[in-house]
Amino acid sequence: MEPVSLTTRRLLLRPHDLSDEDAVFAACQDPEIQRWTDLPTPYERRHAAFYLGELVPRGWRDDTMYHFAVEKRDANRDGAALVASVNIHRHAETWGIGYWTVAQHRGEGYATEAVLALARWSFADRGVQRLEWRAEAGNRGSWAVAHKAGFVMEGILRAAQTSDKTLRDTWVGALLPGDLGLPSALPYHPARDGLLTTSSARSCPPDHVTC
Repeated sequence: MEPVSLTTRRLLLRPHDLSDEDAVFAACQDPEIQRWTDLPTPYERRHAAFYLGELVPRGWRDDTMYHFAVEKRDANRDGAALVASVNIHRHAETWGIGYWTVAQHRGEGYATEAVLALARWSFADRGVQRLEWRAEAGNRGSWAVAHKAGFVMEGILRAAQTSDKTLRDTWVGALLPGDLGLPSALPYHPARDGLLTTSSARSCPPDHVTC
């Protein structure tokens, strides 16, 4: 599809482009971003150039990934500073969401605001019926954003990802159109019995995380 931009009260979400190379390269030097994502380590300028020049346009062209740079709306475009990056991507039979926040802009609610805008666009304009959040177990910062945006924690996928040459558990949660008061293209009939229910995992993930 043709790239689009989205706006919120404070933010502009625009498609990443080659002009973001310096900002993406600088942001991805942050040890926290490298710790909790699958970025190459060390993260070099060529990685940012490949991401912006190849992966981002391919995702829009193939309708497989939509990546957005997040900036403050009150910033002049020529001097606008990247505050976060958000994306949705095809994940098996559903769609996944990903994001990171530039270190100096954490704690300002930008990621949550951007995630909500992207989720609403996904449901209303792209026909997404389930938006899935995944993160390595223990990534409390990522869960804090997802939780504030309305995602429901669904459980743990054991040994579902690799990190530092070891298998790690993955937290998984999801957001549905109805969670945001939006209509669903198909009726949803949640399970009424079974070992687990969504209500039992709604507030906090396993491992006694404080939300």
